[in-house]
Amino acid sequence: MHREIQKMREVALVYLDRSGGLQKFMQDCKKYSDSKQSYAVYRFIISINPSDIAELDATLGNYILHNPIQAAQIFQSVCFIAIKTLSIIEQLQTEAQISILLKPTHLPPLPSYVLNLAAFPFNYTSQRFYMSEGIAIAMGIVTKYTQGARFLCTEETCQFSKGFRYIRVHLPGATESATVRNDFVCGLCSSPLQEDMKFRVLGDKQIVEMIDAKVLNALKGYSNDKSHFRIQTFTVFLRDELANKMKIGNHYKIIGIPACVQNGLQATACIEINSIQLCKPSDKHGTGSASIQACSAVLAKGGICYIGDLASYKKDKLELLQSVLESRTTTVFIPGKKYGEEVDQQVTISLQTNFWSYVDSSSKKHIQKDNFLIGQMDMSLIPPNLVDGFGLLIHNEFPSGQQSSPLVHHTLKKAIHPEAMLYKVSQQFRMQDYEEFILFAKNLHVELSPEAESLIQGYYLASRRVRRDSTHGSTLSASALKILISLSKAHAKLSLRKKVLEEDALIAILFLESSLTLKHGKSALCIAPNPLFPFDLNDENSLQQRDSYLIQCHHQLLKFIGAYGPGIHVNTNEE
Repeated sequence: MHREIQKMREVALVYLDRSGGLQKFMQDCKKYSDSKQSYAVYRFIISINPSDIAELDATLGNYILHNPIQAAQIFQSVCFIAIKTLSIIEQLQTEAQISILLKPTHLPPLPSYVLNLAAFPFNYTSQRFYMSEGIAIAMGIVTKYTQGARFLCTEETCQFSKGFRYIRVHLPGATESATVRNDFVCGLCSSPLQEDMKFRVLGDKQIVEMIDAKVLNALKGYSNDKSHFRIQTFTVFLRDELANKMKIGNHYKIIGIPACVQNGLQATACIEINSIQLCKPSDKHGTGSASIQACSAVLAKGGICYIGDLASYKKDKLELLQSVLESRTTTVFIPGKKYGEEVDQQVTISLQTNFWSYVDSSSKKHIQKDNFLIGQMDMSLIPPNLVDGFGLLIHNEFPSGQQSSPLVHHTLKKAIHPEAMLYKVSQQFRMQDYEEFILFAKNLHVELSPEAESLIQGYYLASRRVRRDSTHGSTLSASALKILISLSKAHAKLSLRKKVLEEDALIAILFLESSLTLKHGKSALCIAPNPLFPFDLNDENSLQQRDSYLIQCHHQLLKFIGAYGPGIHVNTNEE
């Protein structure tokens, strides 16, 4: 057996040399050596390709796949001999101080290497590598665990009362008490061992709950086989450099060692992950071009989170919503006592979605006041800062309960004849064409032209002078300029232009002015509600009327800037 072990050590050294792992190992050693600090544990990560190792030596390849903890000891011996031979880390004293983490690039594509939680009995005692695919559905915060510790014999006359004889390191599936506790005894004199606290090595730990990727097939409403099956979540441990490498909702391929964690009378199947690979599914699920995610805005990524009538929320919820809109983050409180921690913690999570809401002005809660300005909407129940957080306010010109007739007709026709071509343009353009158009337009990089920039700046300064009161100063939100630029660029992208023109800036200005009118009433720049995209735009004549209206708005805007934005020069076309 010793001869076989020695041969595997030689093969491991050859593999490290050929794969570039030896060079990386030397670099890691240099970091430890440069620190001039004595560690209890020196940790090294070694990336391995099981197929390449099996070609060099089948025994070592089999060892890595089926006895990874023992295989790590082979590499541990090789690394220790290399360090001592080359005198790289002078502080290193014993082989036990070296901790090796093997990271396989892949496993053989055979059923026996695929984790199956439905199999009975679940062979969690094998402590070998398995691969699995799953979706992260929950995760905890990053906490600390004991990566390694040094113990000394309490008997001063014992030779193991000094040095680095007793080193304990974390093993897959081990609890904290398996690494550090106070009932260890010396193997030489049977005296109690005591931890040398100044040599304790801590690492990061994160717990993630995953569910088998087969759940996606189950949600589609069909099964590949006729037999019934049960899908169960499983717990994975991310340690050290793998912490925070997963995001909720993403699909991952993982390789790790399964274990069973005993917590009182309850046993939990878990996996100590060695490597993670993000799966990119082949963009779509569902029947439409958009999907709605409910329950938690934290889960939503991109798109729009529709939160309903603002008047239905209580004061504390409105204050929380205002904080989220202003900071684009939310804070989750985690009570320590409930989850076995000594102190409470707070986790700040960034939100990756936009919010839409509405206010039903016909509700009994709204009592129209007599002192409202012309064109102003009744927003008395909603805090002004919260309204500003939404950026734009759009008025629905149809009374409560009455929908747009073109919209109703379109919905009914589509319901009666789903496959029918409702419009002539449908014969020329497919849904895929629109999707490709939006994707291409979204990725365009656009810049402001000097004319558009001058128009936006002139309107912004003029509006700040016009829309102000003696108490609060200007009522124009500080984010208004950013909104104007974003809307202008968006309109230019839809026109497939790389430069924002005056007409793009004009559309953005009219949008914002319409919103400001609903919030604060009409100003010197008087525009009609919903002037940009009325529902009756259905023929060439109505489009020409809209163009004429926009030309009039442009001239009116230039006069507004000239009157209320002194010092701002805007090009005018007398013709």
